[in-house]
Amino acid sequence: MTDSLISSAYSQALEVIASVEPRIAEATRQELADQRSSLKLIASENYASPAVLMTMGTWFSDKYAEGTVGHRFYAGCQNVDTVETLAAEHARELFGAPYAYVQPHSGIDANLVAFWSILANRVESPYLQKMQAKNVNELTEADWETLRHEFGNQRLLGMSLDAGGHLTHGFRPNISGKMFHQQQYGTDPETGLLDYDAVAAKAREFKPLVLVAGYSAYPRRVNFAKMREIADEVGAVLMVDMAHFAGLVAGKVFTGEEDPVPYAHLTTTTTHKSLRGPRGGMVLAQEEFAADVDRGCPMVLGGPLSHVMAAKAVAFAEARQPSFQTYAQKVADNAKSLAEGFLTRGANLVTGGTDNHIVLLDVSSFGLTGRQAESALLDAGVVTNRNSVPADPNGAWYTSGVRLGTPALTTRGFGHEEFDTVAELIVDVLSNTEAGTTKAGGPSKASYVLGDGVADRVTKQSADMLDKHPLYPGLVLS
Repeated sequence: MTDSLISSAYSQALEVIASVEPRIAEATRQELADQRSSLKLIASENYASPAVLMTMGTWFSDKYAEGTVGHRFYAGCQNVDTVETLAAEHARELFGAPYAYVQPHSGIDANLVAFWSILANRVESPYLQKMQAKNVNELTEADWETLRHEFGNQRLLGMSLDAGGHLTHGFRPNISGKMFHQQQYGTDPETGLLDYDAVAAKAREFKPLVLVAGYSAYPRRVNFAKMREIADEVGAVLMVDMAHFAGLVAGKVFTGEEDPVPYAHLTTTTTHKSLRGPRGGMVLAQEEFAADVDRGCPMVLGGPLSHVMAAKAVAFAEARQPSFQTYAQKVADNAKSLAEGFLTRGANLVTGGTDNHIVLLDVSSFGLTGRQAESALLDAGVVTNRNSVPADPNGAWYTSGVRLGTPALTTRGFGHEEFDTVAELIVDVLSNTEAGTTKAGGPSKASYVLGDGVADRVTKQSADMLDKHPLYPGLVLS
């Protein structure tokens, strides 16, 4: 696709939007400008290709298609069937999975589909069998009450939030923490690394129905063969949430025992982040769970977003190209470069480094909370997100850490030298930021004072790198 064709397509699309609501068109233009001029280091963000983005803006958005391929509750879904079939086919080939369900709207939706599929598949309940055998309208309120009680008493063991897990892995305020009787495993207090023996001991004691592996802010790889051994020993279902590192699996950076798909009963993921597709979710499953997962709509989900499923198919097709494996390896290499850049400048990293795409920076050594650091960095054009560190004294809101990821800037073409410079700029900002005070004069966890001229200096240095690696090069909006 030529640059002129892409530029013309987007310029004309914005003209159409502006004819109805010019403020939306202007916000869209400004978002592109903002993304082009900032160092995006949010580990869960990336840049989708023009082909993926354009696929989402079609009339597939107008179509209802509850149900599954060939078994819809609406007429006229033959083209949606084609889209969903292609997306699932690409996903199975890309990840080597027996079954792929591409309808989930997000990673949380994918996890909910997986959780309820496990409950439907593994909970031995006469009431569940009754529900499956009869029309749901025939069930009495007493049946439902018993079923809710039995489902609610099932056990889930997941990684704690401050150790790097996700809120959907049994965090109490999340629905996953309310659905299940849940406990959490952490990491070694000295190294910050997973201790598989400790996880196994916890599983033997707790005997969960579901063992959740995967992470949102753990900067290391996981041995999924060991996690499956633990699950099998206690009779648990192993569910892996690979939302963050799916691109490293698809790109063959994680292989063997670090590839979760052969070991997990169910594997969930988002389709953006390191996978570089549209915002959405997906469930990969072994055959024994396929029929249960296939009931995701209407069990958990509303009507599938056909235009997003189409974009998933395009993104998966892109990820099956050899160039994606090159990209994925660069993502991991660049994370090491970023981590080394911090370490040589005396910064403190959780686990002392990384071997995936995440670098978790402990900012307490700068005398800051994660919220203060995140805000100061944003003032200097560096986009990050605050994140808890193990045993975080500042909790999940203010935090003591900043999570950084390399997928987005790697897409722009950044390499070793640029990421070393990024580390230098971040240390520059944080070293020249002081914690503020509250109105009462006490120490604040939110306010901060950034040194004079620091933001301008860092922004200029960033601009020099960004100009050499333009976002959507050749895209010019008229």
